[in-house]
Amino acid sequence: MTALSYAPGAPRGYVVADLGGTTLRIGRIAAGSSSVEAVRRVATDGLGSHRGLPAQALQDRVLAQLARELAAYLGSPEGAGASAVGVSFAGPMTRDGTVLAGPTLWGGAAAPLPVADILTRRLGVPVVVANDITAAAWRYADAEPDPFCVITVSSGIGHKVFRDGEVLVSGSGHGGEIGHWRVDPAEDAPLCECGGRGHLGGIASGRGVLLAARRAAAVDPRGFGRSALAGPAGGDPAGVTNADLARAVRADDAFATRVLRGCLAPLALAVTCVFTAIGVRRYLFIGGFAVAVGPRFVTLLGDEVTRLGCFGLSDEEARGMLALGAADDDHGLIGMARMLVRTLPVTAGTGGGA
Repeated sequence: MTALSYAPGAPRGYVVADLGGTTLRIGRIAAGSSSVEAVRRVATDGLGSHRGLPAQALQDRVLAQLARELAAYLGSPEGAGASAVGVSFAGPMTRDGTVLAGPTLWGGAAAPLPVADILTRRLGVPVVVANDITAAAWRYADAEPDPFCVITVSSGIGHKVFRDGEVLVSGSGHGGEIGHWRVDPAEDAPLCECGGRGHLGGIASGRGVLLAARRAAAVDPRGFGRSALAGPAGGDPAGVTNADLARAVRADDAFATRVLRGCLAPLALAVTCVFTAIGVRRYLFIGGFAVAVGPRFVTLLGDEVTRLGCFGLSDEEARGMLALGAADDDHGLIGMARMLVRTLPVTAGTGGGA
């Protein structure tokens, strides 16, 4: 274990990183602050950039990039003097910071990765690693008086429930991975990044909705041709992008909206399942795709939730459970800083979190 003592009365500053399937973000933040500064963004060197490589090779690339970029940041004027590092990681993990899988980072099965221990040795400062949605939940912990559920809709889907001062995840890393709930048992159901079929994340994530839109465009060329998606795509279904899709939904384009509604149906089922099972009545949606669609995302999802019904709630109460989180990509960064404050005492050690 590496230890670090802080000068009495000196404010603590942290370097925080958020490793997602698309982007690696690194910045600095002062203890107690809700504003991240000097953020650097680079494309994640994983599945999205090298789909032909095996999972283990991709895992090696992702870890090497993370260590390299963190070391460079710590050695820069922006990161100089940081007392600890926090890493928000897109994947299920054990309480000691061992990542068990990285569906959006390296796809299929690879060896368990003790990220916290590896980075502590390489960087020479205390490192705390947590699942990205766990970190996001801590961003909202002080502002939400009642139990709540954070659901990210981006390159994949994940969730965490925060209740009674903690995130409800087992020490072995189980829980909070509703994106890998199989909602479509068909043999030809959409493929998830993890290799499974019919998972919620393969259907209702940004990637899932994009693939659904391209399939719909190929099946219904006339409808596609009349939609707001055709022009930016040059009339080619393969040219549709998530940005175009979000823009079309915001403009209430019928074709794009119909595609999104179909993809949101299983997400609504997930919300009603969590509510019915444990009674959580607050759902915050974050992630690049949900934020890009904006308030229409919550409106359309609310349509599906009320269509299904929430036992014991009126339609108005059911819609009132759904809200967008902050319209930025700093959830993991701010949340990790708040976790560091709670995790590292005046004399700090290393650790991880699910």
